[in-house]
Amino acid sequence: MLTIYSDDHHLHHGAAELIDGTFKPCFEMPSRADMVLARARAVGLGDVISPLDFGLAPIRRVHSAGFVNFLQNAWSDWQALGRSHDMLPMTWPIRRLRDIEPGDIDGKLGFYSFDAGAPITAGTWQAITSSANVALTGQAELGKGARGVFSLCRPPGHHAAADYMGGYCYLNNAAIAAQAMLDLGAKRVAILDVDYHHGNGTQDIFYDRADVLFTSIHGHPSVEYPYFLGFADEKGQGVGTGFNFNYPLHAGSDWATWGLALQDACRQIAEYAPDALIVSLGVDTFKDDPISQFKLASPDYLRMGEVIGRLGLQTLFVMEGGYAVEEIGINAVNVLQGFDSVS
Repeated sequence: MLTIYSDDHHLHHGAAELIDGTFKPCFEMPSRADMVLARARAVGLGDVISPLDFGLAPIRRVHSAGFVNFLQNAWSDWQALGRSHDMLPMTWPIRRLRDIEPGDIDGKLGFYSFDAGAPITAGTWQAITSSANVALTGQAELGKGARGVFSLCRPPGHHAAADYMGGYCYLNNAAIAAQAMLDLGAKRVAILDVDYHHGNGTQDIFYDRADVLFTSIHGHPSVEYPYFLGFADEKGQGVGTGFNFNYPLHAGSDWATWGLALQDACRQIAEYAPDALIVSLGVDTFKDDPISQFKLASPDYLRMGEVIGRLGLQTLFVMEGGYAVEEIGINAVNVLQGFDSVS
């Protein structure tokens, strides 16, 4: 399987995030992608190539102009105030506050964020646009006829909506790739999100559309981040009704439970009959992940890839979460090898 990868991800390395009521070193760190790449090379997964540059047009097809402009200029606006430390928001426009973009950078930072877990650094803009290009290059390779491609994106993207960032995510790589597929002639695209945390941003982007089916298996939002989206009764709205399927599972779920949800999600995907499938590949479902509560073991990821492979769809794997750094490479590549084993 071809892997798309850019060293630009190293330019984004947040010093700290607000978690559990205190500032801690970011769990989302450069070594995550480094470990996955090392494992892909060690097992001979396939060629590794650098991404093409698609410019901002595909990004603007998914994300609002104001949000993209904010991300592009955030660091320079921050520096203009004499600040050189990472950017984190201090206020949010919650209920009954005005939904108006402020002129001040601190106000903008809160306006376009939903948590304090996505620090902006000097290199964030280059890293996130490169990450989007990694996904878009994978999409282009599918367009050339590849059965499966792995876009080793970092930073991840599935928590980013059209006009807000959070949860380590800034640009929604999977959504950008899906929209590019549609713009290039696909009629229907399915997204399967297997990250432990619900892909709230991806759901939000496509919630009122029928040309993208969104399915997600994740920790129950009554007790798990991002808390405010990902319940089973969220089925889509308007013409998108019936094209959104959430599978919230409780802490301690192992393959016996998780695998059943995967089978049902794949049934929905098969019935939808998409032209292509995008898998938001988070492996924080691992039993030893430091910020997650599922109990999948490394061999389960081979099974996951096999189940996905049996759908018989052209598939783009887009890297999302996974924070047990020593095992992240094994688990992510196991999914890809499981997929490749099904012909």
